[in-house]
Amino acid sequence: MQIVETLNEGLKRSYTLTVTAKDIDARVDAEIKTIAPQVRMPGFRPGKVPHNLVRKMHGASLQREALDKSVRDGVEKIISENKLRPAMQPSVELSADFEEGKDTQVTVALEVLPVVPAPSIEGIKLERLVVDVTDAQVDEAVKRLADQSQRYEDAPAKTKAETGHQVVMDYAGKVDGVPFDGGTGSDMAVVIGSGNLIPGFEDQLVGVTVGEEKTINVTFPKDYQAKNLAGKDATFDLKITAVKVAGDGEPDDAFAKQLGLESIEKLRELLKGNIEQEHGGLTRTFMKRQLLDQLAAGHDFEVPPTMVEAEFEQIWAQLEHEASHEADPEAARADMENDRADYLAIAERRVRLGLLLSEIGQANGVEVSQQEMNRLVAQAAQQYSPQDRQRFVEYIQSEPLAAAQLRAPLYEDKVVDYLFEKADVSERSVTREDLEGAIESEEGAVHVHGPGCGHDHGHDAKPAKKAAAKKPAAEAAAETATEAPAKKPAAKKAAADKVEEAPAAEKPAKKPAAKKAPAKA
Repeated sequence: MQIVETLNEGLKRSYTLTVTAKDIDARVDAEIKTIAPQVRMPGFRPGKVPHNLVRKMHGASLQREALDKSVRDGVEKIISENKLRPAMQPSVELSADFEEGKDTQVTVALEVLPVVPAPSIEGIKLERLVVDVTDAQVDEAVKRLADQSQRYEDAPAKTKAETGHQVVMDYAGKVDGVPFDGGTGSDMAVVIGSGNLIPGFEDQLVGVTVGEEKTINVTFPKDYQAKNLAGKDATFDLKITAVKVAGDGEPDDAFAKQLGLESIEKLRELLKGNIEQEHGGLTRTFMKRQLLDQLAAGHDFEVPPTMVEAEFEQIWAQLEHEASHEADPEAARADMENDRADYLAIAERRVRLGLLLSEIGQANGVEVSQQEMNRLVAQAAQQYSPQDRQRFVEYIQSEPLAAAQLRAPLYEDKVVDYLFEKADVSERSVTREDLEGAIESEEGAVHVHGPGCGHDHGHDAKPAKKAAAKKPAAEAAAETATEAPAKKPAAKKAAADKVEEAPAAEKPAKKPAAKKAPAKA
């Protein structure tokens, strides 16, 4: 095997790897000796099939396997002998004139990680913004939970439905007089004024009574999710089967017990703890962004273009997904194109900061222990069905890049915590609104390229996921109750901030669900 370096510019490296026919034949012969005892052929005793016949039967596949192994060994030799740290998986290309039985040339191209200057972590100053939980916030969370758990009871006979009442109905939708798929159903319940149905639908339920049959006219929104209905006029034939009024939803001990808690005070304690966790998360996000801004300002070095490209593609895919759900997708995509250069700069910043944090972690002995890794794998495996969990564990064990990516968010958190400990931190009490406003005006976070990450987001297909296991009723309800309605920031800056600043272990906030009609389409 011969290796010749053909390119060494900046972070780019390229090599020509020559695999000789003699090497391939030697590997094939060795493999034939290994498999011959297991080969069965009519007319020969088990294990006595001549090697030349084994070669005739399996020669083509053995040649391919031998070439693959030779190339893998050659790539490993290139990396080890030249002490390279690949930024991504090397690109391997077989010469166009490849012919079995002759020497083969393979081009191996890769980019290497840069030599990161010794990071300066002295003199970092951070401000911790602290938000106290008030009784009013807990009261609001309790009320929100009570509203979500609202029960409805049948209204007195002949009651005319009003805003806030729940109407139960059978329905049949038509466009141009023709029923459409998913437009027919029964026992659909909706609270008038909830805004859950398409505009104009709920308004026409005001005044209906049990047993009444009524036809209403509506127009589907232009951005309705079912394209065949978007912007079209429709009618719905309704039969009202029930009108209900809200029951007594006053949160008390009985209400708490419905959620599996001892008393209303226990519920308040649970909700207060959830709010404290939310505030702690916001505080950490603000500190982390300050930290990353300071690191970015103090360090500048060349980063591998392929890593930047991979990061940019990830950002762009997220933006494409969000644009497809906007009222005017084409306008949203046009804005994206106008800001393409900004997103490329964001991608480069994220890669540089990721490499920098990784270097800081390695230089200061930050590690994810095997015990912590086992917990990560076990937690991730819970997303899969029981029969697929072991397959997932084996996949992580056999794929170093997959394991590295699973490890990366925790590794990032540990490096950040280490830097928090080293920083000079001052503290100031603020309101939640002040803290959220400070976060919106900051710039920072990044995907951390931990040891061995490789930043390869295209792994083999994994086992199909199943829905996450349900949490206890009280815990799940409490989490929902403490979620305050999200504010909508300005479009362009919000997009840039969300893409650049979402911490690796967090996901962008979800948009409100699209309005629906009584249609499954």
